Amino acid sequence: MHNSLWGTTTISYIGCAAQTFFFMFFISTEFSLLTIMCYDRYVAICKPLHYGTLLGSRACAHMAAAAWASVFLYSLLHTANTFSLPLCQGNALGQFFCEIPQILKLSCSHSGYLSELGLLGVSACLAFGCFVFMVFSYVQIFRAVLRIPSEQGRHKAFSTCLPHLIVVSLFVSTGIFSYLKPPSISSSSLDLALSVLYSVVPPTLNPLIYSLRNQELRDALRKTITGCFSGAIRCLSFGV
Repeated sequence: MHNSLWGTTTISYIGCAAQTFFFMFFISTEFSLLTIMCYDRYVAICKPLHYGTLLGSRACAHMAAAAWASVFLYSLLHTANTFSLPLCQGNALGQFFCEIPQILKLSCSHSGYLSELGLLGVSACLAFGCFVFMVFSYVQIFRAVLRIPSEQGRHKAFSTCLPHLIVVSLFVSTGIFSYLKPPSISSSSLDLALSVLYSVVPPTLNPLIYSLRNQELRDALRKTITGCFSGAIRCLSFGV
């Protein structure tokens, strides 16, 4: 934000390391908390009678604390390993922030590069495990919801899961495509656009997506959209 406002394109070495750490920390925390939220919805819908036992306030606090602590150590390890590598390919990053893959492109240490790739591989396996857990949970959730006899009950259950499912889909799909896309379609402009998609768009849309469960907000949004369409139609009528 500072660079954008002041029109500069440079960042200090310490600033780049701090930016990398906080980026890894917050994006990993979001994914961890999304996984915990998925478990919360699974218990609430599939095991409602055990919800108070399995997900009491103490259990939620422990899961959140474990997520924050493990992600802190994970981000610290990634950042320390990345910035311990010697850089011999210049100091220009083809990105709008300090991203680990872009920093690795500047490294000339083969062993350090392989160790960081190993860490990224372990991270990918952990992320894939969380993704499989979320898919399995939602399969069980949908099966339980479809067994609910009343249409109102099914609608309420789906409305509880839909915001979380939208955020997970947006976050995971853009992140996976950014890091696992074929090298043949890689380009600086595409990498930049994809980084914006998974690092900026999901956090920006999160408040709106989760707030759509609020009936008053939905009514206000519906009135706004209806008013915009009505105004556009009146303008077209005057034009005709």
